[in-house]
Amino acid sequence: MFMDNILLSLTRKVHLPDVEFWSNLGDWPLTQSVKYPMFSWCGSDDTYDILMPTYDITESSLENMGRVSLDMLSVQGNNQNKWDRKHSKAFWRGRDSNRDRLKLIDIGRDHPDLFNVSLTNFFFFKDEEDKYGPKQKHVSFFEFFDYKYQLNLDGTVAAYRFPYLLAGDSLVFKQDSPYYEHFYTQLQPWEHYVPVKKDLSDLVHRVKWALEHEDKAMDIVRNARAFTRDTLMPLDVVCYHAVLFNEWSKRIESEIRVRDGMELVPQKQSDIVNPCENSRVSS
Repeated sequence: MFMDNILLSLTRKVHLPDVEFWSNLGDWPLTQSVKYPMFSWCGSDDTYDILMPTYDITESSLENMGRVSLDMLSVQGNNQNKWDRKHSKAFWRGRDSNRDRLKLIDIGRDHPDLFNVSLTNFFFFKDEEDKYGPKQKHVSFFEFFDYKYQLNLDGTVAAYRFPYLLAGDSLVFKQDSPYYEHFYTQLQPWEHYVPVKKDLSDLVHRVKWALEHEDKAMDIVRNARAFTRDTLMPLDVVCYHAVLFNEWSKRIESEIRVRDGMELVPQKQSDIVNPCENSRVSS
């Protein structure tokens, strides 16, 4: 499980105080009328969940340049196509997890000179596949950046691809959304990305603006990449968890104890053991 992995990893690296909290294992934020310590991967304007980095960027940080196919360093290093060799279109691929994504297909069909957008799977709106299909093959994420412009649209909640889009060398257009990840408050529209209305009514206008203002567009790309290097690298993600749990421990007033029915999650034994007097993993 994702929570097991990050907690086990942290306890091998830092001293964590005793803490107690609920962990939301779904994407939807949960706490609304009653405030209680629910730690979640996604927040929204009408909920009170305490945010952690998403399971996606956390796993890619723990397995960085290992078994995962996508991580922040790999995206940062994938800048083979110079700007003037990229296609001057907005690119998007994804599944049908939000009605706005179907609207994007309509926009793309009306403006094929500006957009290359397609759905890769139908699950939520299967009855409309004849209209919005046929579904297209998956495209390697690294090939997204053959295009100058990337689109970030909500799925069921916030689209967890956003950090990786910002780390790439294309201009990101982000749909306005009530959902957010742990780092969104540090971002500024027109500095790190180009904002787009939730109903996508200004999307065509924004893409045309980018075509006419390439110097400004490239400034935004550079700002976004610098932000990810300073804020979303593996060390930042792991340390964010450590600081979060430490700060939360200072707010707990009740006694923390192991309750009946709780199950110990042991550290996995490693074939490679580096002796250390502070090690919590026995050889």
